[in-house]
Amino acid sequence: MAVRIRLARKGRKKLAYYHIVVADSRSPRDGRYIEKIGNYNPLTNPATIELDFDKALGWLQNGALPTETCRAILSYKGVLLKKHLLEGVKKGAFDEPEATRRFEEWIKNNEEKIEAKKSGLEKSRDDGVAKQLASEKRVNEARAAKLAKKQAALEAKAEAENQPEPAANAEAETQPEAAQEEQPAGENPPVTDTAHETTPEEKPQE
Repeated sequence: MAVRIRLARKGRKKLAYYHIVVADSRSPRDGRYIEKIGNYNPLTNPATIELDFDKALGWLQNGALPTETCRAILSYKGVLLKKHLLEGVKKGAFDEPEATRRFEEWIKNNEEKIEAKKSGLEKSRDDGVAKQLASEKRVNEARAAKLAKKQAALEAKAEAENQPEPAANAEAETQPEAAQEEQPAGENPPVTDTAHETTPEEKPQE
């Protein structure tokens, strides 16, 4: 029986996560499995991996073959390196303390890389939030300036409508003065009495 270390899909559409399982290669992807050895969630950044290190190492040593994705996960967690070091001890390339030292050194470097990546992600996230806030601030300032300009224009228009027109007032003021200048003070216009005027035809006959 060929045994595989592979992923079993869980969750729902577009929100999938996976179980890391040991299963018969002939069984369906999400079917029965022999043992569950971890979880893998690719939706987080970085991806969340929970793995039973000793069980995964034991299955590898017993001949289980990981899929391509599971091989990357096992390499990321150091399982493949540990298996390689133990094989080196068996072959006499180095002793067990040396294998342990190398593995611990790799774990330390790997953890530093992970922390650096998390710090970079947090910094980029903070920078993105700061840029978004600055952009929103600029938009709000532009809207406020536009609104103030519009309000000032409306106030100027209303003030102009409330004030009387100077040309009409000047014309109304100059008309009485002109009438007074045409008629001098103290002089009365001549009055003609046309009632007693007689025409030549109306003269009495002598």
